Amino acid sequence: MTHEYLDLQTVAHVEGTVRLPGSKSISNRILLLSALSQGQVAIVDLLASDDTAVMLAALRSLGVQWTEEQTATGTIHHVTGVAGVLPNKSADLFMGNAGTAIRPLTAALAVIGGDYTLHGVPRMHERPIGDLVDALNAAGTNVEYTGNPGFPPLHIKQGKITTQRLSVRGDVSSQFLTALLMVAPLMAKDHAITIDVIGELISKPYIEITLNLIRRFGVQVAQDGWASFTIQPGQVYQSPGTIHVEGDASSASYFLAAGAIGGGPVRVEGVGNNSIQGDVRFAAALAQMGAQITMGDNWIEASANGPLKAIDADFNHIPDAAMTIAIAALYADGPSTLRNIASWRVKETDRIAAMATELRKVGAIVEEGADYIKVTPPAALSPATIDTYDDHRMAMCFSLVSLDGAARKGALTRINDPKCVNKTFPEYFTAFAKIAK
Repeated sequence: MTHEYLDLQTVAHVEGTVRLPGSKSISNRILLLSALSQGQVAIVDLLASDDTAVMLAALRSLGVQWTEEQTATGTIHHVTGVAGVLPNKSADLFMGNAGTAIRPLTAALAVIGGDYTLHGVPRMHERPIGDLVDALNAAGTNVEYTGNPGFPPLHIKQGKITTQRLSVRGDVSSQFLTALLMVAPLMAKDHAITIDVIGELISKPYIEITLNLIRRFGVQVAQDGWASFTIQPGQVYQSPGTIHVEGDASSASYFLAAGAIGGGPVRVEGVGNNSIQGDVRFAAALAQMGAQITMGDNWIEASANGPLKAIDADFNHIPDAAMTIAIAALYADGPSTLRNIASWRVKETDRIAAMATELRKVGAIVEEGADYIKVTPPAALSPATIDTYDDHRMAMCFSLVSLDGAARKGALTRINDPKCVNKTFPEYFTAFAKIAK
């Protein structure tokens, strides 16, 4: 695609099967854990996208060795772990707009110590990291801001961990706690380390992914509910040998919603009953809206035989996939309200504002609050040119407004800057075209 925009024809029906790309959240966590561990790790089905490329490049700059092997069934990345000791004591790292890369890497570099700078695209320099840096520096690390306090870019110097307890706010981004949990074993050399969560912890399913993977790499974490986490001393990350990256459950949401809106059945492969990702709960929200959902161990299927029902629900547990519910709401039988989604405002863009603006273009009446959005569907969707705000999820979500062809024969949906999907799903529009009938 050389255009700066992509025109989607209206689609009357969708059906088919989509093999999902690997999960971004799981891919970048596994890459860092593999790098920090003892031994060689073979990673199967690592996501190929901008965000993982950023992490792979950063690890190489730090002296971590990895190779890529193409096999008949896919790609295997072989990472040689450094057992918590980085070969390169100084590096200048470009982190793009990858929150799943910069936050845990900041924590790891701060705890290990050296002379490192981390920076990214302009939007990355507007995404908060202060709560993580405060927690690290209170524990004895030496992280400085080189731009606006509380935000990247950062300069990390040598520090010394002097504490046995850290505390971090849980209500801005779960990635701050994820970052601290991942580096806790590096801090717990001689004594246990406890991380206390201040306030409400949002996006808990993402913490479940982190804990699950830490345990896969041989480190035990004791939990006091969601209030505190303790890592006993002397634990070292060990290679699990081979580890598979499951399909991206957030990416699954677009195809499942397509099945619910456009008849279906649409089946996604790569996530199912066995998934460690909270975003598979998106399927339950679709079912609440009247879609028919079936699941196996490694697949989910969605179809519908009538208009969707309006929904009013708390979506704090699936913030990324919830964006797709806001689009499904355009096809519902009344106004829908998505609540407790304040974290949308500090993502790749301010997603509440962006969603409201673009939903209005297709004719919806939208009410937005600090932490909610209410969508009243129009009688018929209007053709529109959708802006994507350099946010992959905006582009993927709004591809769905091309559905419902019978009502709008020949009307076009134009997606500006479609290449922003490269962040997590470079082949998205090709996959979407394959299920459009």
